[in-house]
Amino acid sequence: MPKTDLVSPPSHCALCPRRCGVDRAAGAVGFCGAGRTLKAARAALHFWEEPCISGTHGSGTVFFSGCTLKCCFCQNYPISAEGLGKEISVEHLAEIFLSLQAQGAHNINLVTPGQWRPWITAALDLARAQGLHLPIVCNTGGYETVENVEAWRGYIDIWLADLKYVSPALSAELSAAPDYFAQAKPAIEAMMAQAGHPVFDADGILQRGVILRHLALPGHVDDSFAVLDQMAAWNDADPGCFLPSVMSQYTPFYKAAEHGIGRRITTYEYHRVVNYAMDKG
Repeated sequence: MPKTDLVSPPSHCALCPRRCGVDRAAGAVGFCGAGRTLKAARAALHFWEEPCISGTHGSGTVFFSGCTLKCCFCQNYPISAEGLGKEISVEHLAEIFLSLQAQGAHNINLVTPGQWRPWITAALDLARAQGLHLPIVCNTGGYETVENVEAWRGYIDIWLADLKYVSPALSAELSAAPDYFAQAKPAIEAMMAQAGHPVFDADGILQRGVILRHLALPGHVDDSFAVLDQMAAWNDADPGCFLPSVMSQYTPFYKAAEHGIGRRITTYEYHRVVNYAMDKG
């Protein structure tokens, strides 16, 4: 098992809104599937994020094991729900960041990192001391506490955040999180306050800011409209405070069929959502 003295695992974990309180220092595993030893599943250049993230060279993406949500349709479910990954040290993670930079990555993209924040910030400190200078992306499902967002200050440049649902019933059914919107709304507001308006380099690659993603789901266009109402309210209050991304690539992975969404979204449904977003400005 990898050893490091750089991190003290929480003895009463409250890193996510579930605040399950497990003693990870003693080896207990939280709701998210994370224990006391850092675990990651994949690190590589990734070309399938938004164009201003992936650019021409790719985003230096690290997929961390576990997740604070239990989305029945997760396309990465072997990593998020089934614990796929390898235990690594903080020092090794720092080496991974530097390797991705050497490969030409536009940024370091941390996928579902919240349950590992103390380990990751320690690795970023090490890597920065050795020359890491890329923007850091937090790729999150949006289910965060304001406290955890604030704790990332000075480490995260770009928030790549989902706003999945407004309906508590829907978020309970599909992600086991009835309080999803109640937690995500203030957390996303904290992200926007922290990052400020989007800033791009000369090549159009995002250096700082917030991208808000919404994945349109089959049969739930009305909740997509409610999500877009909230996004429009933020934009009306502070025009240009984030970049919107309305996604169409829903695929019925994992346990989706068991929860009533066992089909692809139709072109008609997606166009309704996009048209609504355009009507909202």
